[in-house]
Amino acid sequence: MTQDQIMNDVASVLRDFNGREYHDAIGPDTLFFGDLGLASIDAVLLGETLEERYGRKLPFHLFMADLGRRAQRDLPLGELVEFLHRHLNPA
Repeated sequence: MTQDQIMNDVASVLRDFNGREYHDAIGPDTLFFGDLGLASIDAVLLGETLEERYGRKLPFHLFMADLGRRAQRDLPLGELVEFLHRHLNPA
């Protein structure tokens, strides 16, 4: 899968996610918390949703732990897409 395909998948999921509709553009610079207004529990639910969509377990716990260690704790979706690309297309 390409990063563009994954970004389209993530955007599709987030447009109507967990009872929230989002109508603005969603791209690599869109912030999970700041722009989309989502909460920590939504990150867990998104991980579960993406695992179901792709039919495999992904190490989201490592991704979120890394996010928790940063000074800037928001998540540009481009980083999520890169993470997914690495784990959906193992070398």
